Amino acid sequence: MPMNLLTFRGGVHPPHNKHKTEHLALIKARVPGLVIIPLQQHIGATCEPVVKVGDGVKLGQKIGEPKGFVGAPVHSSVSGKVVAIEKRPYPGGGMVQSVIIESDGLDTLYENIKPVGKLENLTADHIKSIMREAGLVGMGGATFPTHVKFSPPPDKKIDTIILNGAECEPYLTSDHRLMVEKPEDVVNGIKAMMKAVNVDKGYIAIEENKPDAIKAVTQAANGEENIKVVTLKVKYPQGAEKQLIKVCTGREVPSGGLPMDIGVIVNNVGTAVALACAIDTGMPLVERIVTITGSGIKEPQNLIVRIGTPFADVIEQCGGLEEGIGKIIQGGPMMGIAQYTMEVPVIKGTSGILVLKEEDLELAPELPCIRCGKCVDACPIGLIPTKLDGFASKGMLQEAEEYNAVDCIECGSCSFVCPAKRMLVQRIRLIKADIMAERRKAKQA
Repeated sequence: MPMNLLTFRGGVHPPHNKHKTEHLALIKARVPGLVIIPLQQHIGATCEPVVKVGDGVKLGQKIGEPKGFVGAPVHSSVSGKVVAIEKRPYPGGGMVQSVIIESDGLDTLYENIKPVGKLENLTADHIKSIMREAGLVGMGGATFPTHVKFSPPPDKKIDTIILNGAECEPYLTSDHRLMVEKPEDVVNGIKAMMKAVNVDKGYIAIEENKPDAIKAVTQAANGEENIKVVTLKVKYPQGAEKQLIKVCTGREVPSGGLPMDIGVIVNNVGTAVALACAIDTGMPLVERIVTITGSGIKEPQNLIVRIGTPFADVIEQCGGLEEGIGKIIQGGPMMGIAQYTMEVPVIKGTSGILVLKEEDLELAPELPCIRCGKCVDACPIGLIPTKLDGFASKGMLQEAEEYNAVDCIECGSCSFVCPAKRMLVQRIRLIKADIMAERRKAKQA
């Protein structure tokens, strides 16, 4: 298979809208006066606080420990004093128990933080332990605990690691700038991941609209015979893991299956860099790159932001809001989550803060399906969204399950191309949740 301009069946071509930030260098955001650190920033078990109100904490100190294996600890992103432990608004929706820390402005480093050592001297188990203790999760937005992904059952033999540098979501450029400015860390991160599961085949996949990133990572990977930089065609959702696996390896994840079922692990380039940093410095995941952009932001930027910084603080550092704001979104316009308050904090999965004016949000009225089939052509998974829409509208769970509704990756391609402006992905998302709830009930029974 040629390793050049690879792509997949289906998908759409929304406007990129990356021009405002794709050439802006990374800038360190100022240290916030107050951080709100949710105790669940990952898929899996909620963390229990290991500090109490009134405690002094240091930068990088663990403040939350997960209850189970599927979870990731959380750490203080500043030094200061714990002033509250209470439920606060969460960018993923609802309220989440959070540790609120007042910064002392000193950034006093936790004394246990120190370089781990050279990669060649680390064992696979040691690398997985570093992943866990650093609180690493999928930083593309999924936030699945990294050490869990790298601990497959014995019967699941992994032979390939893929780093996702596609960043196909419109507006976002955080991964792009990371690859341009820290390409050596990207390569060191994938090397550590490959050693963690003893594989000798790695791909770093980047869309062709990022030529500077492709050049930088290719140069950094020069001499690494087991790592290939793969150039992808520009298409959404090129960065979905099932699509990346298909174009890089030719393998297909079975319905209801996981990448490990076919010997592959996919991770975001940001997660790889965070792992490289944890090995080089001992620092856990306490900050991340966030793209702040959109028609409603006065000064779009790519900022390196401390975890727990309220959105309001981040937006203020970008000159504030324009007049006539209509929506603030965590992430991009296709798969992001709209926010009802700017007091939600930046979390490990916050790749972007997108602010749009009212004039950008006008919705056409929803009309009856005209059976054009555009949604079927666009679906990268090969589903029939118009059928699933009908089942969802009538609450027909069994029929939706038979048509593989649970396999939907919620990319929104179907809604984007629908000439009748049907709320396809929204309804499919709801019926997916109902199907999963019924499965849990059946399992408990």
